[in-house]
Amino acid sequence: MLNSGDESMHTSTRTWLLGLREFAAQQRLRKPLCEPAGAAERAAQRMILAAELATVLSGWEHVLEARRAGRVGDAGGPESDLDPALVITTSAFGIAVAEEEFASGSVSARALANHAGVVTELEYRLWCIRQPDTGSRRHVNFWNWVKTSVPQQRHAEFARHPLGTGDAYWLHRAGIAGAGSADRRDCHLWRWNGRHAALLEAFVAERGVSELS
Repeated sequence: MLNSGDESMHTSTRTWLLGLREFAAQQRLRKPLCEPAGAAERAAQRMILAAELATVLSGWEHVLEARRAGRVGDAGGPESDLDPALVITTSAFGIAVAEEEFASGSVSARALANHAGVVTELEYRLWCIRQPDTGSRRHVNFWNWVKTSVPQQRHAEFARHPLGTGDAYWLHRAGIAGAGSADRRDCHLWRWNGRHAALLEAFVAERGVSELS
């Protein structure tokens, strides 16, 4: 059974996670998050983000096993938490999707609710500047978001999938860091026509984006 995160998580990890949550809440008081305005766009993004999120949450034990295998004999010893926090970095709408999944989703999702922090990429980066977690000793980062504004100058990269009038490219970026052999960085190309999204190509290579080492 998955841990709730309260029993075996190190005290320092729990403190770091709670600090991240509080920091994100303060940031949103200063600058509220903005979600997509249209119902069709919200539905399309929900389909994409929720599917990826459910896959990762249901496979969390695999992520932990990979992390533990890589941390055996770690010079940091007990300071490297083998039952880390899960930090999900996503868009404003992705935060709402994740909160819904934790509240009413699968058993595995509900079991991880106390274990996770769901924040934007900016909130995460600012927190890590204030409270660095060198070597991901306290957390695993899972990112899951949709880039809906792909600059025109990048369209040549995807010319093999020509767009129709009124269509736009979406890039779904997802990945994991801090989990050893389970680390990954993925990007999937979608077409958005203003009503629904369609997958054009999975696992596309983006120029200027390096592979995880």
